Amino acid sequence: MSPTFELDCADLAPACAGVFRRTGRVHIPGALKAAGAAALHGALAGDAPWALVVNAGDAVYDLPAGTGETAADIARLAAERGRAGFQFLFESIRLSDHGEPYEGGIAVFRALTVFLNSPAFLDFARAVTGDAAIAFCDAQATRYRPGHFLTVHDDGNEGKNRRAAIVLNLTPGWIADWGGLLQFIDEDGHVAEAFTPAFNALNLFRVPQRHAVSYVNPLAAGDRLSVTGWLRSL
Repeated sequence: MSPTFELDCADLAPACAGVFRRTGRVHIPGALKAAGAAALHGALAGDAPWALVVNAGDAVYDLPAGTGETAADIARLAAERGRAGFQFLFESIRLSDHGEPYEGGIAVFRALTVFLNSPAFLDFARAVTGDAAIAFCDAQATRYRPGHFLTVHDDGNEGKNRRAAIVLNLTPGWIADWGGLLQFIDEDGHVAEAFTPAFNALNLFRVPQRHAVSYVNPLAAGDRLSVTGWLRSL
């Protein structure tokens, strides 16, 4: 049976909009009603079809997730490339490319993609960002394990019409010591602000904006789980 997703933070829209106007980003705790957040966490933490994603320059590769020798070799190569330029290494499930419902057969993911493109969610996003041009939301699930990272970039991509980014955190009990922080980088290269993953918290931020996900270190006692995507115009 598909869960029902509902916002539990709609009344925070005016306050969140004020923060977003000043900084271009906002952290919103308690985003979803509890039942929906629990169902989504269960799906992400269960037997989901994860793929290891890594880039080599502009090319992106999706590989079967695993912990064998091949994955270790890929991690070493990604770390080496990350010293010289934009690089990422994490696990992903592609949910929706253009706002269409997920078609992979997992009811929770289909219900989520429908919700992310519903009037309730899109109107909330427009109210917080002040951007009436937002028309739909694409999405992917992400899983960062020790050794995974996403180096500094700004999400700019000509032709994609990205207006803002979303990160819906589904990781319980995460602490900053484990890494995996969403970091915003200022013009001097300093971390201007960072959000620690918090269960059922929604991060919204304006695109383009320089940011990164810090290296998840071996101290991490679990996986950093989230649903990410972009709010886009037509």
